[in-house]
Amino acid sequence: MKGGGGSFVIGGLLLAVAGWSGCATTKPVDYTPTQARLFLESGDASSPTVTLPRSGAVISVNSKAVIAEGDILNAEVVQVELGRCLLLQVTPSAARDLYRLTGSNQGRRLVLTLNDVALGARQIDRPFEDGAVMIFVELSDGELTTLVTDLKRTSADLQKAMKRNG
Repeated sequence: MKGGGGSFVIGGLLLAVAGWSGCATTKPVDYTPTQARLFLESGDASSPTVTLPRSGAVISVNSKAVIAEGDILNAEVVQVELGRCLLLQVTPSAARDLYRLTGSNQGRRLVLTLNDVALGARQIDRPFEDGAVMIFVELSDGELTTLVTDLKRTSADLQKAMKRNG
């Protein structure tokens, strides 16, 4: 994303998560740490823009994520009428925020970034009531399966680290 500034902080958090496994030793991770964030489409032309890699869609987004990697509890691949998509399940607190946000921003899009690369968008067609977001990602089915594995592991490690520290 152009104009984003928090990637150093989150990158440091992800490195810290990898190192918080014990006092004397660090356990190497056997997955690719993946930070998923959802950004709300902005109506402001001066906002940063992202470009989806396959469709080429250019979307202006707010600079602050509405859902960050620490809000995500689980990820799954789900089959819907139009194909396979990513399902993200968020914490109860994030679910309440997501419900309010989607209720008041219908017609706009949520943009998914993975490690600061925009890879999907979902138009808000209704309030999201159940703390889950389904979004089509511009990846192959094989890449989507690998992504879900990485997201599950990253989320689990982040949730453990947040419980220990806070």
